[in-house]
Amino acid sequence: MKRPLILVLSSVDDPQLRMLDGLPHIVVNCAGPLSEEAKQAEVIMHWFGPRTLLENAFHACEKVHWVHSRSAGLDNVLFPELVQSAVPLTNGSGVFSQSLGEFTLAAILYFAKDFRRMLRNQEAGRWEQFDVEEISGQTVGIVGYGDIGRAVASRTHAMGMRVLGLKRHPPAVSDPFVDRFYRTPELAEMLGLCDYVVIAAPLTAETHHMIGDAAFAAMKPNAVVINIGRGPVIDQAALMRALTQGKIKGAGLDVFEKEPIPEGDPIYKLENVLVSPHSADHTKDWLNQAMEFFIAQYERFCKGQPLENVVEKHLGY
Repeated sequence: MKRPLILVLSSVDDPQLRMLDGLPHIVVNCAGPLSEEAKQAEVIMHWFGPRTLLENAFHACEKVHWVHSRSAGLDNVLFPELVQSAVPLTNGSGVFSQSLGEFTLAAILYFAKDFRRMLRNQEAGRWEQFDVEEISGQTVGIVGYGDIGRAVASRTHAMGMRVLGLKRHPPAVSDPFVDRFYRTPELAEMLGLCDYVVIAAPLTAETHHMIGDAAFAAMKPNAVVINIGRGPVIDQAALMRALTQGKIKGAGLDVFEKEPIPEGDPIYKLENVLVSPHSADHTKDWLNQAMEFFIAQYERFCKGQPLENVVEKHLGY
């Protein structure tokens, strides 16, 4: 039986493409016209490239029955024709969650144990004892409780922290890692209880600048904000005001409203900010794992089995 043709949108020299050897595929890395062979693709895999590349391919491939995105975030993938179509879209949700959960725990400990002060004293050759915090018994609130949020919850719960979760539609059954769920309108109530606030929400029209001046005003002055979701979920100007005016204790950020952060941006100089250049999930084999997940998905597609990570396109996640 002939296997469905895969159109891969990627740089042609990407080393992970070798993992597709043996599967029928064509690689395209420009926004120009597709070959007639490429237009016969039944599967489009958006590995890398701008949204326009995916749009052009989607419109040209009349036989496409499935689109897959390597990334978990879809704000740079979705466009109206794809959303309105019956073609299923899947993403890489879950592939990167464990590393992001570990980064969150590291950021929490960074602030609780004041590692910046330790390193500063070590560099200065200064012996200076100081008090640190225990995170056991403290409260972490997770804004956006999906796969990444659950990876955070499992780790913080194991450390003895009280875990709160914000979810558009809280689950009907209890979660062993979460003490209580809140709905979106209850955001301010949850934030007021948190020592650490973890942003793990996707970027949609609803979540854009969800964490702004009002949200920071609802937080404790000792609260630390950690963003592992999407940069624009936080209003970065409001975040800078909160950090410089002492409205919150600090922030651990893997994502930003504008990336890369411009050279000379004042956020680099803030003592109460931990900056990660959007690489908290960049383990040595993260791209291999992403490709392995797609290949497993492709086998399910070929066998007519249900696909994993099917996106609610109209919701954006």
